[in-house]
Amino acid sequence: MATIRPFAALRPPKQYAEQVSSLPYDVMNHQEACAMAAGNASSFLHICRADIDTSEADIHEAITYEKSNENLQDFIRKGFLQRDAAPYYYIYRQMMWGRVQTGIVGCASVDEYLNNTILKHELTRKEKELDRINHFDTCSCQTEPVFLAYRKHEGISATIREWIKFHKPEYEFTSDDGVTHLLWPVTDADAIEAIRRGFEEVPALYIADGHHRTASSAAVSAKRRAQHPDYTGDEEFNYLMAVTFCDEDLFIMDYNRVVSDLNGLSPEDFISAIADKFNVVPAPVGTPYAPRGKHEFGMCLRGTWYSITAKDGSFDAAHPIESLDCAILQSNLLAPVLGIDDPRTSERIDFVGGIRGLQELEERTGQGVAFSLYPVSMADLFHVADSGEIMPPKSTWFEPKLRSGLFLHEIER
Repeated sequence: MATIRPFAALRPPKQYAEQVSSLPYDVMNHQEACAMAAGNASSFLHICRADIDTSEADIHEAITYEKSNENLQDFIRKGFLQRDAAPYYYIYRQMMWGRVQTGIVGCASVDEYLNNTILKHELTRKEKELDRINHFDTCSCQTEPVFLAYRKHEGISATIREWIKFHKPEYEFTSDDGVTHLLWPVTDADAIEAIRRGFEEVPALYIADGHHRTASSAAVSAKRRAQHPDYTGDEEFNYLMAVTFCDEDLFIMDYNRVVSDLNGLSPEDFISAIADKFNVVPAPVGTPYAPRGKHEFGMCLRGTWYSITAKDGSFDAAHPIESLDCAILQSNLLAPVLGIDDPRTSERIDFVGGIRGLQELEERTGQGVAFSLYPVSMADLFHVADSGEIMPPKSTWFEPKLRSGLFLHEIER
């Protein structure tokens, strides 16, 4: 049984929604954040990336977290953000490239994260956790949502369809990246109860994106519980804000690799070295090569594209991790041939989200080599999480990204 409960969001009035909203805090560097917020005093980046108002050197210092809270309170005073009068669910729809994904904005249980009703598939890094712990704790607010997924539940889907059919969205705008965003507050008691009961019938939720935000929210919850030893479990700090999507709506893009050198090998010796585990054939000339199925990879070497396919018996096809393409590439090529033993820490490898296109791989290959991967599926993600396993780093790239600034969850006032 999963818990997703309604909450009274802090969010922009509809006339400010587009100008307040921003990309998530972790998809840009300091200079990019400054450029995105330039000339817009109501950009949510002043809250989620307050280093634009302090300095790049102070990005993880107390002065920046305090500035985030100062800006948050300023947004409330100026009317850029307002509290809803009662707890609601919110239907959030995104449209990109003709695709539609529609989720429920609500609050998931921290305890269900701790007891693995909410399942994870990635490891987290302590420094990234600490950043959002300090941010959420100083603001006393979860400023950006976690991205959750669930296996389709027809009752929830029917409630979403009916509400959208008979109500106009409160927000509807297209952001600079071409993604259209729509939001419907669900204010009717019967519809709210139908959504709540629907999630009670969902056996598990899965973190699609936002493992650090989830872990950070849980850490802040533990801190607030320690400060309030008489807590009942109903307080807002026991919950974390999430947008929860049906798996059938979600789109995982390829997450590709670029290695800066050939580990001392000539191109000819490199191809010879990988031929033990891969069938290597030249790809059609003219365009970058995207693999057509699992266990096939595109490879760009000195401006020439190849199709390389993992040979039968070179990996454990029954294992939830070892059968993933990113694991096959790591175990059979990146580590033994190119010397990339730990892709989390190696400075010789870079990861390129599929949203940037394969042409970028060509442009960045230089004296190294690039690999295009077939996207991981939601079934793969569920299988890994259900098995209690952890995916290799940089396995999934979800698009579109959740827009920040459209809803916030105050954990204590």
